[in-house]
Amino acid sequence: MKRTPFKSGGGLSRSSSPKGESAPKKPLPSPFEIQREAAKRAALNALKRARRSAEKAGVSLSEWEGEFLESVGERVKTHGRAFADPEKGAPGQALSAMQGRKLKEITAKAKGEEPKRRWGRKKGE
Repeated sequence: MKRTPFKSGGGLSRSSSPKGESAPKKPLPSPFEIQREAAKRAALNALKRARRSAEKAGVSLSEWEGEFLESVGERVKTHGRAFADPEKGAPGQALSAMQGRKLKEITAKAKGEEPKRRWGRKKGE
């Protein structure tokens, strides 16, 4: 069997078109899109983590808390964020400020921590 010298451009090519042109590439996403996707993944992971830690610790979540975790997760998956009003959360964030607070409360409940007092109220009031 006779070997032929290597020829550039010949042999097997990975192009999809018969003329040897490369396939059109997708444009790279903008930094804003990358940040939004990262926020979406972080929010979904936080929701999953809160539910798993509650199940693992044997803490029963109220019906409202379970529904909250499900509905927020569903909205983040479909829309990329769980709130419609941009004034309720920071740009590029998947959860609003109050949703983030409630998620922290659910996570603290799952860990068995004492709930924090709100707005500096004293225990006697």
